[in-house]
Amino acid sequence: MFHTEEYKGSRADNYELLIRQLHALLDGESDSIANLSNASSLLNQFLDTINWVGFYLYKGDELVLGPFQGLPACVRIPLSRGVCGKAASDKATVRVANVHEFPGHIACDAASQSEIVIPMIKNGELVGVLDIDSPVLERFDELDQQYLEKFVDALVSHL
Repeated sequence: MFHTEEYKGSRADNYELLIRQLHALLDGESDSIANLSNASSLLNQFLDTINWVGFYLYKGDELVLGPFQGLPACVRIPLSRGVCGKAASDKATVRVANVHEFPGHIACDAASQSEIVIPMIKNGELVGVLDIDSPVLERFDELDQQYLEKFVDALVSHL
């Protein structure tokens, strides 16, 4: 049975523990929705000062809301709009210190101040994005980006 160990190390050590927990949580499970649900829950309990964490899945020519933790969210996002659309269309992480300065930002939650979006790529193809919002300006730094990208790589290996 999966259990949460306490995060008592450095931020990098804690992220490494998080990724090990993700692998343990998803090991042997092949259902993508179940795995995305548990991944969003794991991130929600691990990350502080966030107000939304979840996934948008690439379907057709747009992103469609997937498993998440937080307030109700926008259901469909064109690849031409917002931070999620930019990360998906560029297949590259987008880290925004102040969402109010990002052209075309989609405000699903007025409390959000900063955001990071990591594309989920499997075999060179876009699967979706991990989207994390915070009510704190400049919440996400280079270390967060580095380890959240590793988290997404680990997750995609289970999808």
